Amino acid sequence: MSARNQFLAMLFIPLLLTACASTAKEESTGEFLDSSLITTKIKAKLIDDAVTSAFNIKVNTFKGFVQLSGFVNTDQEKTRATELASAVEGVKEVHNDLIIKN
Repeated sequence: MSARNQFLAMLFIPLLLTACASTAKEESTGEFLDSSLITTKIKAKLIDDAVTSAFNIKVNTFKGFVQLSGFVNTDQEKTRATELASAVEGVKEVHNDLIIKN
């Protein structure tokens, strides 16, 4: 490897590694993919469940922490959404911000 190529490698490799690292406010590429998978699994469970109206529930996942938001018809539906989300592998905590319609 030429001196120029070695210099470029030494310059760019740390930059590439830093770009893939996570911070407190940003996910790494792997964490982003994990969060997307968790969100997809939760939405699938909400759709399959007879109690929850999945299309009214928004799911956001960040580093394993899940936030549920939107409007539901009953307290039972709100509780069930938390139960379903908590059961998904990789979920660390569920924050339920669902609002019950009157």
